[in-house]
Amino acid sequence: MYKELFHILLMLVTDTRGAWVKLAQKEENDRELLARFVYPLIGLVALAAFAGVFFSEENFQLEYALKRSVKAAVSYFGGFHLAAYALNEMRRGFFDAGNEPKPCRAFTAYASAPMFALYILLSILPILPLADFFLLRLLVLYLYIGYIVWQGASIFLKIPGRQRATFTALATLWVVAAPELIHALLFLLMPGMRL
Repeated sequence: MYKELFHILLMLVTDTRGAWVKLAQKEENDRELLARFVYPLIGLVALAAFAGVFFSEENFQLEYALKRSVKAAVSYFGGFHLAAYALNEMRRGFFDAGNEPKPCRAFTAYASAPMFALYILLSILPILPLADFFLLRLLVLYLYIGYIVWQGASIFLKIPGRQRATFTALATLWVVAAPELIHALLFLLMPGMRL
């Protein structure tokens, strides 16, 4: 399971167009996608958040590590589902596509995978805090995710050429901003989760 996950992630990063062609030909249902790709990635995000606290804090506090882990998992879980829903509604409303949530969930999963990987990588680096990588996060999150969405829009979702730029801008915004939105809601609604 993890071998396939890392293989897909590596393909998306190194050969984005080829990866989308292969992923478009892949037949899998929603349960398989979620169980074999999305949920393991979210589990790794939670584990990395916990490990980041474990390795970086001099006085390790289990409560803080668990809060950070839960916050990361809920943010990325909720963000994934929110972005997939928003992309389906956007595709249906603006781009005259049918109400098919399955391709939008798969598209969101694959497009957001590098963002999950970056969070995992930056969480387990105990030397430098996430804030020190602002430029790297900006480049990966908006520019590279935008490139991945651009390539996948025509190949995976069959968005017509003249609508591709609009879809890419909106989809990139949803994929990147949805976990941050859930993170902000957790901050506002659950004072005990403020870190």
